[in-house]
Amino acid sequence: MATIAAPRYESENSKPVAPAWHTALLAALLLAFAVSGALFQRHAQSTPGMMQAHPNVIPLYLSLIAMEWGLFLYVWKAGLNRTGTKVSEIIGGRWSSARDVFVDLVLAVGIWAVWMLIEKSWDRLLGPAQAASIQTYLPQRAIEILLWISVSISAGICEEFVFRGYFQKQFESYTHTKWLALLLQAILFGVSHGYQGVQACAQIVVFGALFGALALWRKSLRPGMMAHAASDILSGIFGI
Repeated sequence: MATIAAPRYESENSKPVAPAWHTALLAALLLAFAVSGALFQRHAQSTPGMMQAHPNVIPLYLSLIAMEWGLFLYVWKAGLNRTGTKVSEIIGGRWSSARDVFVDLVLAVGIWAVWMLIEKSWDRLLGPAQAASIQTYLPQRAIEILLWISVSISAGICEEFVFRGYFQKQFESYTHTKWLALLLQAILFGVSHGYQGVQACAQIVVFGALFGALALWRKSLRPGMMAHAASDILSGIFGI
C-alpha cells in the first residue's frame, strides 16, 4: 500500500554558528538576569516608596547600553569567531540602493503597526502587561530622554542580533526546523524579560515570534532592528 509522506519543514542550515557551550552559557546568563530582575520587582512591590519616586536613572541607562553591546560582543567575539561565522551572515540582507532601505523601512513600520495592534488588544482584554514599578524608571528629563533613545537603539540592534539572529540560527541548526527554532528563541526572549512580570513575559514571547517570523521571511534583521528600536523609543517616551 502506497503511503504519502507528510511534508517536513526542515532547515537548510545544519551548521551551528557557535559552540554549544557558548550558547548554553549565554542562555544561563540571560536567565540569571531574569531571575535577579524578578527578585528586584518583588522587592519593589513590597516597598511602595520605590514605585512612587522617580530615581536617578542615568546610571541604569548607561549600564543597560553597556550590557546590550556586551552581549553583542560576546556573541561576535566569543561565539561567531570560533566557527568563522560573519556578523553580516547573522544580520542578513543588503542595502545596495535607496530602494532597499525604503523597503526595509516600510516593513519596519508595518511590523510595528501589527505589534501595536496586538499589544493594545492584549492590554484591553487582559489589562496592562508591564509591571507597575517599571513606570518609575522611564525617562522624564531631557538628558534621560536622550539616553533612553540610545538604550532603545542599542536594544533594537543587539537584541535582534542575539535572539532573531544568533539564537534563531543556532536553534535551527540543533532542531533542523526553522519554526521550532523561531518558537524557542521567542520563549527565551520572553523569559529573559522576567523582571517585567509573568504577563509581560507572555506578551514578549509573542513579540519575539512576530519579529522572528519577519526575519525568517525577509532573511534580514534590518527591518526588525528598526521596528524594535522605534517601539522602545515611543513606548518609553510617549507611552505608545
